[in-house]
Amino acid sequence: MALELRSIHKHFGAVRANDGVTLEVQEGELHGVLGENGAGKSTLMKVISGFIEADSGEVHLHGERLALQSPDDAIKAGIGMLHQDPLVFLPLTVLDNFLLGSPGSFRLNRRAGEQALREAADRYGFSFDPGALAQTLTVGERQQLEIARLLWLGARVLILDEPTTGISAAQREKLFEILNRLAEDGMIVLFVSHKLEEIEQLCHRATVMQRGKVVGHVDAPFSSDQLVEMMFGDVVVSEGRPDAALGSTVLELDAVTVSERLTTVEELSLHVAAGEVLGLAGLEGSGQRTFLQACAGLLKPKAGTIRLGDVDLTGRRYRNFLDAGVHYLPAGRLEEGLVAGMSIAEHFELTSGNASFFVDWNGAEAAATRDIEHHFIKGTKESVAESLSGGNQQRLLLAMMPDDVRLLLMEHPTRGLDIESADWVWTQLLARRESGTAIVFASADLDELLRYSDRIAVFFSGNVLRIVDAGTTTPDELGFLIGGKESVP
Repeated sequence: MALELRSIHKHFGAVRANDGVTLEVQEGELHGVLGENGAGKSTLMKVISGFIEADSGEVHLHGERLALQSPDDAIKAGIGMLHQDPLVFLPLTVLDNFLLGSPGSFRLNRRAGEQALREAADRYGFSFDPGALAQTLTVGERQQLEIARLLWLGARVLILDEPTTGISAAQREKLFEILNRLAEDGMIVLFVSHKLEEIEQLCHRATVMQRGKVVGHVDAPFSSDQLVEMMFGDVVVSEGRPDAALGSTVLELDAVTVSERLTTVEELSLHVAAGEVLGLAGLEGSGQRTFLQACAGLLKPKAGTIRLGDVDLTGRRYRNFLDAGVHYLPAGRLEEGLVAGMSIAEHFELTSGNASFFVDWNGAEAAATRDIEHHFIKGTKESVAESLSGGNQQRLLLAMMPDDVRLLLMEHPTRGLDIESADWVWTQLLARRESGTAIVFASADLDELLRYSDRIAVFFSGNVLRIVDAGTTTPDELGFLIGGKESVP
């Protein structure tokens, strides 16, 4: 076997992220790894790529047992990992990023590096300007640059963890072409995704994980129902968004201009009604995050007004927005939404509103136990935030949300979540919508935008290009608008 994992175990406290995982993958194979959030997929990939050490078990490549204590150990053994967010240094040039981690002497041979970059680009159809800044690249192009770098460093096993999150359909098609070419060249490709159609379209075989264990292996052609049943025990059906009556205006922006770093949203005017779901579409950096943070009180507008109902909140503090019933769920669940090192019980006490000088630990632990069960969080009241999977971090954030939210703002609410977790999240959100909460969310997933939105505001270069009716627009029309084109050719 080209790549063989033997009884991999990895625990985080009481959580068994990998519980005796055994897996075999042949050369030239595109191998999918499926499982709900918390199943142990990402942990396993980090073990193989040297980012974390297994508690026990063995990794063999071409019959040789590997000692993987760091990513450097892994790449020297021929294993590279492409993360969901490519490890690209944006202020550096394309060539400088390509040369990162280069073996050899202290002085870099930039001429040889540029030649190697051009050869990789020619072979796999990349298009790079070596002198351009990495920040000018799209997410898909950053992925291509990272793949080229890993190949130059000698990777013969390529691991991709949710690589299609945040990239366009055209970029995904290009990525799949590259992966098929790599497999034809004899490489091993491990492809982690929660999107069944991607596994079905791309992979030769798939391994399904559940609660840290491998529950089975399936050869192509795949059956979606079979894969879902292996992941969850039954077939999950997405019902989409039921209709609901809209109420009075909750959020109103009038000619708002606001800036964040390199992004400026100019003279934006729109309104959102009670019970309405407004989706925000656009390429990353087009203004969606800047708009959401202005509506949450995290950024102060340079011009214009922001009103919540009859209250003018323009220029007010974040605390005033919270008191008015605005709640914000950021894309960075651990970086911005939760506190690393704090347990679930401590998070509930932090948001309990307890004004006493003394902490009611019994009450906090009781609340944590109750909400862990109610929100199906896979963890204990002692579990720290960083030990939870992305889906369980999102469940914790939802569990901590106040009851009286008038305006809910979200960035990528289901990014990286499996089907069951994503459906569960939207069930909770739509229940709040029925009680009159206005919801505004940004997503890179066109299906999610079309399924759950009433209207979709398409951002392009800091402006809302158009606001469309989600029930009548098409994926093609939405895709062209996101690319800055007013109409489908």
